Amino acid sequence: MDTRFNLETLGKDVVYVKPILVTELPAEMRAKVGDLQELFAVHNAEGEQLAVVADRKLAFHLARENNMHPVTVH
Repeated sequence: MDTRFNLETLGKDVVYVKPILVTELPAEMRAKVGDLQELFAVHNAEGEQLAVVADRKLAFHLARENNMHPVTVH
């Protein structure tokens, strides 16, 4: 296989979805989440947090709606 890839763009559209405990959030965010114990954070390849949402399904939907490819991080 002799296909050339631009490695600089590899992974640019991948986002990582990981569960986070509400107790790990800043106080002002904890006050807004109600009774939830766990949320899901969406991060880009550089580790920047892009969003925090209520559930995993919503995190994946959000990523796909923005032409990203979500993967789970444990």
